[in-house]
This record gives sequence, structure tokens and C-alpha cells, in this order.
Amino acid sequence: MRLRHVVVGLGAASLLAAGAAPAALAGPGETTYILVSTGQTLPRNLDATVARAGGTVTKTYPFGVAVVEAGASFRGVAGTTMVRDAGFDADLGTQVALDPEQLPPASGNDDPFFDLQWGHVPVGAVEAWDDGVRGEGVRVAVLDTGFDTDHPDLAPNVNLDLSADFTGEGLEYTLPDTFSHGTHVAGTIAAADNAFGTIGVAPEAELVLVKVLGDAGSGNFEDVFAGIAHATAVDADVINMSLGDVQPRNSEEEDITALSVAMNRAVRHADQNGTTVVVSAGNDAQDLDGDGNLVRFLTSAPHAIGVSAYAPTGWVSDGWDGNFFVPASYTNYGTSMVDFSGPGGDTAYPGDENCTVGGLTRPCWVFDLVFSTGNGGWYWSAGTSMAAPHAASVAALIISEHGGDMKPAAVEREMRLRAIDAGKPGTDDFHGRGAVHSGH
Repeated sequence: MRLRHVVVGLGAASLLAAGAAPAALAGPGETTYILVSTGQTLPRNLDATVARAGGTVTKTYPFGVAVVEAGASFRGVAGTTMVRDAGFDADLGTQVALDPEQLPPASGNDDPFFDLQWGHVPVGAVEAWDDGVRGEGVRVAVLDTGFDTDHPDLAPNVNLDLSADFTGEGLEYTLPDTFSHGTHVAGTIAAADNAFGTIGVAPEAELVLVKVLGDAGSGNFEDVFAGIAHATAVDADVINMSLGDVQPRNSEEEDITALSVAMNRAVRHADQNGTTVVVSAGNDAQDLDGDGNLVRFLTSAPHAIGVSAYAPTGWVSDGWDGNFFVPASYTNYGTSMVDFSGPGGDTAYPGDENCTVGGLTRPCWVFDLVFSTGNGGWYWSAGTSMAAPHAASVAALIISEHGGDMKPAAVEREMRLRAIDAGKPGTDDFHGRGAVHSGH
């Protein structure tokens, strides 16, 4: 399902992060293959073995996965399963622009756009801040599209030295629009509390920006593997991946089971090295429990925390019932892959009625979306891509509260204890173990 977007302008910037790693490019007539070890580690002397078979190893990962460039005659090597790379997509969702000449309401907070960020209320962000918990000492890696690294709301918290691009496009978002998916996600997590623009749920967390998708929102498994390995290597406490893919398990073209094994290993590698992994559940309004013939990346990874989306209906309209936790019309659901829910926004509010908030007039449904940073400005968007960073931010707050060092199993356990039982009692199809909350 495609959702709509909404924008604000500021003036785009251009900067490539230090240490960015360009993607390896296949030569003429060559194809990118992924080798997945049949054991826990790759075979010894892999480079030489692959070379004798007519290929070149371009990357290896500590979770038993290698990337090879080779021609059509390449048939793999013993001890591995060979599969051609497949595709990944961001959950781009709905987008709506904000006119930069029209400021949102004056708030008690000195960041002028803060009043448009309804998602901070149901996750208990302000209460955590009031108790001195703001994400300090926690490093969050955002694996996504390109970013506006000069955005005044992001720049104070971005560690450019650790950020990296694995697509070959450069870390910076370069499309001529405001709808930068990666920038929106990063701002939801840790836009600075700086008397300007918006505020992230964990406004003192450190951001490591990792580009694994092209700016248009698509990419491949190789770059996602590289991003997970990089984020783990730089000791990220949390990884947010608002991206995913669905593949038929019995594909005639590729060994999807091998790709699933590789992705599960990548996520487990992060988990075993102290990195909590948060992923979006997807925007297809599908029951994730319903079809064993499909492999759903990344929610199916055992150590990934899957997040569905909820939204208020008519948040700023007269007669709103006060319920933030309405399952979004587009969100995937299912107890096997959804662990928690988070603020994702929705366009389900009916009709063309306008609402006015602090002098800003828009169709009422616009205010039900999630407002955050964009390329050269800010915009509203909706999707599980917006819900996941709210959950990643809550994880960051919990880790910060515990001194900045916490094992992923303990983080998830604490998230379960603090979650709001928003659906039916206990584990719920839409909300999993509950709607994420800071506990403050």
C-alpha cells in the first residue's frame, strides 16, 4: 500500500561522511552472488577456491556469509550455498509536505515544531526527559536511504566519522525533494533538543548513519549485510531498520531459504555482540502468521524486534476520543513476527474537513501522520517505518537509564515490562507484547 507524504523547506546541504565505503561493482558480464556457509563459518582458503572457480571474493562477514563477483559459469564452492542477490525496499509509506512559510503552534517547548509530534505522548518521551533520561551515552545506527547530514536538527547528534555508505551513491540524500526516508527516521530517533524544529524521542542519543538503500528506497541484501556488520563493529547499542522484503520460499530462481539463513545469522551476530535490532513490520495489511510459503525479511529473524504501527483517528479534530492506539489501516500484524507497536500515523480519518492548529490549517488527517525531519526541512509521513524508530528510541532511553550498556535480551525484557497493553489482554495480533513506552 502506498501512503501519502507532507513537507517543510530549509535548504538542502551536501556532505559525504568520512570513512564511507563504496559498494563493490561487478565487472562486465559479472553477477553478484552471496555464498552462505552450510556450517557456522566459511570454508578455509575461500579466496583461492573461488578464484579457481572463476570468481572474486569482494567481502566476507563474520556470520558465515561472503559476497562474490563472477560470470554466469560460476557454480559456487563446496561448503556453501550460492544465491544471487535479491532486493530490499524501504517502507516509504505516506508523505505530506509542510509550507515553510506557515509555522506550527507556539509550544511550551522551545522547539517550534514539537507540538506536531503526537507520537511522543503515547511513548512517554517527555516524562522520561523530565526524569533526566534522554538517550545520553547510547549509540543508534540507522540503516536506511541517504541522509541530510547537515540538517540543523540532526547534525549535533550525528557521528560522521562512524557513518558509512554501502551503496556507492554517497551518504548524502541527493534527490530534489524533501522526502528523505532516512532523514525522517533519524530525526524521529534523535533530533536535537536545540530550540529549533523538532525533537527526537531520545534527543541526546548519538546517531550513526548507514546508507544501505538508494535514495529512491530500494537496495540489495549485500548492502544490508554490510550495514549490519558495520553497525555492530562500531558498537552501536541499537540498530533501526525501517526496511524489508517478502520472497516466496520456493522460488524457482533463488534459494530464498539460504538468504533467510544468512539474514538470521547477521541479526544474531549483532545480538550476540550487544546490539539490539529493531525492524518495521511492513505496510501490506497482511497477517504475518498466515502464509508459510513466504519469507518475510526482516521480521522473521529470531533476534529482530518487529514493530507494527498505530495512530489516532482525528487527533486534532473536535470530538477525538483520546485513543492513540488504533491499529493503522496498512500495518502488517501477527503474533509470530510483531513484538511491539509504535506511532506510525495513518490517513484513515474520513472526509475533507480542515483543522487548524496554532494558525496552521490542513486537512485533519494530515495531523494524524508522524512529523519529523526531511531533506532540507521537515514533513509528515506514515508507515511502520515511522513506528520502528519510536521503538528504537524507547530502547535507547532504557539503555541510557541503565548506564549506556545493556544486553539485547535485557533491553527487550524491559521493553515488555514497560509496554502498554493496548489491545486484547496479553499478546495481541496488532500490538504484540504491547505499545512501546519509556516507563516514566
